[in-house]
Amino acid sequence: MDELRATPCVALTSRIIKSGIRVHRRLGPGLLESIYEECLCCELRHSGIAHVRQVPLAVTYEDMRLAGACRADVIVEQQVVLEIKAIEHILPLHEAQTLTYVRLSGCLVGLLMNFNSAMLKDGLRRVVR
Repeated sequence: MDELRATPCVALTSRIIKSGIRVHRRLGPGLLESIYEECLCCELRHSGIAHVRQVPLAVTYEDMRLAGACRADVIVEQQVVLEIKAIEHILPLHEAQTLTYVRLSGCLVGLLMNFNSAMLKDGLRRVVR
């Protein structure tokens, strides 16, 4: 059922990944996450893909709501959370973080993009709520 709900996001995630690949081909690995985020958002803008950067996410614990407790790097068209990394290796913790941001944001899909890899496809993970 979740895969069926996430199906409309497939075309959108493909466009996002293509934008990420363009950035990675031009810049290569080794820069700061903030640089990749800025350049990826530039590519998204040029592609006409609506997005918002540094989106505050609220965390609710029992009857307490912590507004802006964490931030999603980018949310695309209110459907896809992008978590941008520039690290040596993606760990299970990074995938769990992305899944948590997907749940907190109400999106269906998350893309974890590690730009510090020889090829972006090797540093890419898709998570579905």
